[in-house]
Amino acid sequence: MSSVEKMSGNNRDSLDRRPLEEVLGSKLRTRPQNSSRQCGDRFIPDRSAMDMDTAYYLLTETKKEKENASSVPSPSKEAYRRQLADTLIPNRTRILAFKSKPPPSCQLSEQSQLSSQLAGQLAKPTKPRRHIPQSAERTLDAPDIVDDYYLNLLDWGSANVLAIALGPTVYLWDATEGATSELATCEEDAGPVTSVSWAPDGRHLAVGLNNSEVQLWDTSSSRMLRTLRGAHQGRVGALSWNGHVLSTGGVDGLVVNHDVRVRAHAIRTHRGHQQEVCGLKWSPSGQHLASGGNDNLLHIWDQQQADTWLHQLDGHVAAVKALAWSPFQSGLLASGGGGGDRCIKTWNAHTGACLNSVDTGSQVCALQWSRHERELLSSHGFTNNQLTLWKYPSMVKMAELTGHTSRVLFLAQSPDGYTVASAAGDETLRFWNVFGTPETAAQKPIKAAPAAFSGFNHIR
Repeated sequence: MSSVEKMSGNNRDSLDRRPLEEVLGSKLRTRPQNSSRQCGDRFIPDRSAMDMDTAYYLLTETKKEKENASSVPSPSKEAYRRQLADTLIPNRTRILAFKSKPPPSCQLSEQSQLSSQLAGQLAKPTKPRRHIPQSAERTLDAPDIVDDYYLNLLDWGSANVLAIALGPTVYLWDATEGATSELATCEEDAGPVTSVSWAPDGRHLAVGLNNSEVQLWDTSSSRMLRTLRGAHQGRVGALSWNGHVLSTGGVDGLVVNHDVRVRAHAIRTHRGHQQEVCGLKWSPSGQHLASGGNDNLLHIWDQQQADTWLHQLDGHVAAVKALAWSPFQSGLLASGGGGGDRCIKTWNAHTGACLNSVDTGSQVCALQWSRHERELLSSHGFTNNQLTLWKYPSMVKMAELTGHTSRVLFLAQSPDGYTVASAAGDETLRFWNVFGTPETAAQKPIKAAPAAFSGFNHIR
């Protein structure tokens, strides 16, 4: 075999004998996906990043210079022309652009400023979620409290004194000093006590009785000032103050306004309910009076309109006892229905429109708005006998507080708006820090009642 044949044979043996498709396929598989951009032989300019007028000028500038070569400009004109071109056409050696230009410095500064603002907002500490105690701060014994849905036997005055009616007797508990006293015991034929309500001054207390009378007491001297008679034909289960005007609601379905300063105290009578009035509340502005009855009706009365109601609302299908005016939104009223209704409804008292309705699943006995947050507290009867805290306006449950073993008929809020007292048919009075704690240390804590006090004993 010749040397040429040997060389050619060696070369043949050294060649890759794999099929062409396999060889190319392996090369294609090992090539990076973006290699066409990095190693390709075509460079396509980005027209959106180019100034076409400037590019045309630069391409034709040399031709114009050759045409004007016959007339040589002076050194000063030439220097001026170059300085002007450098100023108006920066980077004049670049004609084609292959990527987008970076944003101008002012835009970058704006973006940086927005980014820093966003970072600052994200870094801002959020308000910590408030801890809501699930158990009562303390529990007091309340023997002989009347287990009646239609009565209102608990109220907390502006002087930080709690009034509670136990059978025929009204007791006062000073939450600042922890002192308890007996204010009055009504006569056997007049009792039991069916309602209590503090006047705005925190000194005078109205006491409704089973015999249709209403007594006014000066609690600082434990002296009865007068008795309001003749307005009702049965027990007075609902009371509400508006300055010197005391409104009373009776089993006869009447709502009567009394001016306690004058002898002829009954100055206006509202007729709209066909059955007992069990809920009565004046708005914070003193413009509107809400009344709820066992006839399932809710009435809004205007102070300036004496003849008839402003609105008659029939949204509930059971007795309407629980009423509460919002402290943060004018004309916002919350109402709760009895066992056949179980709903909390919010109303616009100016228009009479129902804003929202939520089925709570149990009898609604009482309502209290928070004065510090947009929250609403409700107390319930069968079947769980709980207190429920709602977030307004979403009406999402924030907490359920349990401990009572019978329906929670009455609620009262402390003057600072943080503590709520609840009284139930299980003959207990419980205190809940449901609306938070005071921010200042100057607030005196609530003290327990004396353990040996007859009829109002501290049991926990």
